[in-house]
Amino acid sequence: MKTKLDCIPCIQRQILEAARIVTRDEEAQENILRKVIKKLEEIKWNDSQLTLTKKLYDILVKETGNSDPYREIKKRSNREALELYPKLKNIINNYNEKTEIAIKMAIAGNIIDFGPAVDRDINKSLNNALSAKIDSKTYKSFLEELYSSDNILYFADNCGEIVFDKLLIEHLNKKTVFVVKKFPILNDATVEDAYEVSIDKLDNVEIIEMDVGDNVNIIRKIKPSITVSKGQANYEALSEVEGIYFMLIAKCVIIANE
Repeated sequence: MKTKLDCIPCIQRQILEAARIVTRDEEAQENILRKVIKKLEEIKWNDSQLTLTKKLYDILVKETGNSDPYREIKKRSNREALELYPKLKNIINNYNEKTEIAIKMAIAGNIIDFGPAVDRDINKSLNNALSAKIDSKTYKSFLEELYSSDNILYFADNCGEIVFDKLLIEHLNKKTVFVVKKFPILNDATVEDAYEVSIDKLDNVEIIEMDVGDNVNIIRKIKPSITVSKGQANYEALSEVEGIYFMLIAKCVIIANE
């Protein structure tokens, strides 16, 4: 999926918010934003939104020397999600259709996203997800592939959210390759975060790192039976690839219209 014009001001806002986390100096914030705007004037906008964001995010990293502005926020998101973990596990166990509920929870967890300007109320997101209907045709297809599958390729998205992914992966109980970002943008989950929420302790789970925009190459390398893609950024990278199961909350009109 190529970057739309509406994405440009959104990317600028995201980087400004990250700059404000790193420094309270408005002059420094302005300097970063001006360099981002200048870079936008110099480069083409036909990359994916994530690739374009990375190019601009590198300006923030270079100017501040901080490669992970959201580090403390990410850790807090992981802690708060882990506190919910026993409750969420009990909810799954109380339903007959446990797979459907585990999928809905994984989708609900996608609300923990510090990129789009959205309400991040996880309890509200959970209630909405549990009461929503999953497309029956897609769900049936997923179950059929699941029962005959050897392995799952799982593209993770955000911190905190990965605890909800952990619940789903536990329930599916298949050999899984869990893909996290090599370098964080905003609150992207990295291998450090995966270890922090003990995804590495799950049976038959391998954690691997991915460069920005390298989703398709990962699929070609792993050759999975099933591919699960979490969140908007991974959707943007894989929207033109067939056979992907996307699990996300659309947080902007562009993605919702897709």
